[in-house]
Amino acid sequence: MGQLTEMLKGTLEGLVLAILGRGPAYGYEITARLRADGFTEIVEGTVYALLVRIEKKGLVDVEKRPSEKGPPRKIYSINAQGRAHLTEFWETWDFLTERLHRLNDQPEQDDQSNQGVGP
Repeated sequence: MGQLTEMLKGTLEGLVLAILGRGPAYGYEITARLRADGFTEIVEGTVYALLVRIEKKGLVDVEKRPSEKGPPRKIYSINAQGRAHLTEFWETWDFLTERLHRLNDQPEQDDQSNQGVGP
């Protein structure tokens, strides 16, 4: 699954914004939703670091709410800039997947035709 981990690094921001597009959430809740959707390898620390980055980029709004246990929770909500970023993410995703499917659907050529060697 090493390849999946590497690919997720480039898409995790979009995945988190997509989750926040469904409604506000706090860090652990986002991690739990990702895991429920099959991204079981994602650890909380990765999500929290990403939340700090997208907050600094201005893609989310943050509200602190009291917690029954421990310090207040940071509740993240996607804002207009975040929605625009998410739209761009999905457009890029569609572009890439279309081309990947096209490449995957092309029949493989034998070694001789790849090297320009004829019969």
